[in-house]
Amino acid sequence: MSYSQMAQLELMNAVANITSQEDLDELRLILSHFFAERAQRDIDKMWDEGTFDQKKLDELRGQHLRTPYNTL
Repeated sequence: MSYSQMAQLELMNAVANITSQEDLDELRLILSHFFAERAQRDIDKMWDEGTFDQKKLDELRGQHLRTPYNTL
């Protein structure tokens, strides 16, 4: 079983115990914190390795990275 499949099972077990909007909101918050901390850790690692620096940060700050949507 892959890590992705194991994670899916863990999430399914957690979701099975959601009984209120408050529980759902708390789960969403926990998941968003998990991914935010993971992203910060990866950015810190790139900064320490020199693959991400102030110049690159300034370049990204000026970009519009949203996905363009097709209008019909």
